[in-house]
Amino acid sequence: MADLLEIADELYALPLGEFTPARDARAKELKGTPLGAQVKALRKPSTAAWVVDLLVRREAAQVDQVLSVGAALREAQQAMSAGELRALTKQRRQVTAAVTTQARRIAAEEGLRVTEAVAEQVEATLTAAMVDAECGRAVRSGLLVSALHTTGLEPMDPDALASAVALPEALGFSATPREAVRPGPPELHVVPDPDKAAKAIAAAEERLAAAQEEYDAARAAHDDASGEVDRLSARSLQLEAETDELRRRLADLEEQAEALEEELAEAEEVRDGAGADLRTASAERDAAEKSLARVRAR
Repeated sequence: MADLLEIADELYALPLGEFTPARDARAKELKGTPLGAQVKALRKPSTAAWVVDLLVRREAAQVDQVLSVGAALREAQQAMSAGELRALTKQRRQVTAAVTTQARRIAAEEGLRVTEAVAEQVEATLTAAMVDAECGRAVRSGLLVSALHTTGLEPMDPDALASAVALPEALGFSATPREAVRPGPPELHVVPDPDKAAKAIAAAEERLAAAQEEYDAARAAHDDASGEVDRLSARSLQLEAETDELRRRLADLEEQAEALEEELAEAEEVRDGAGADLRTASAERDAAEKSLARVRAR
């Protein structure tokens, strides 16, 4: 007997309008077994959740690539500046917008027209899957019953995440890939472009490659700028040390100049006293010479 995850995987792969009758029929088959009530309790997905579940099953490789890029970007953004984070957010939005367009196209092939409001919920769910690892696991399960949303600043609330999937075991489960049902002989109407899906994938991959290239360039510029900051910081520390040394030398010279001024003042006092004594001695000498001259003249 199939387990609950297998049954859920089959039911959530059905067209949205077939989910409820198929679930009830399966629960009736299992009536009287432990699985019966559990199958009956499976919730019908919202339109946005069903579109994401459909995308996961039809384009599993594409979704895996988006989740891998999301993981790489989460790791890289740890060391990014505000400007680089804005560029990263823009690139991530380009990727999710391209994949959302692809999801709308796949849903249209199933006969469901995706409104702008639903498309916004789909894109928000894909963004959450890129910025939050647990949201990525929920998306990859293909068992979403409601859209996801997170700011990316902190993990999505565990209770909210648990209520967004069909059953707790969904986290860690990977939906079974399923191909679109091949239509019968075409009626007389305009045939859609058979390469449209490939073109959409190619366009999404091209945007993703361009976003990665821009990120690599931004990261290289960041590394160069960081190296320049380190060099200038080292030079600044060196100049600061030299300035401190000059300040110490200036303080020593000022102290020496102050002491020298005191010595100079003392020397000037001594010089002035000696000058007075010299003038007195000179006057006495002149008087003695005159006296001697008078004596000799007698």
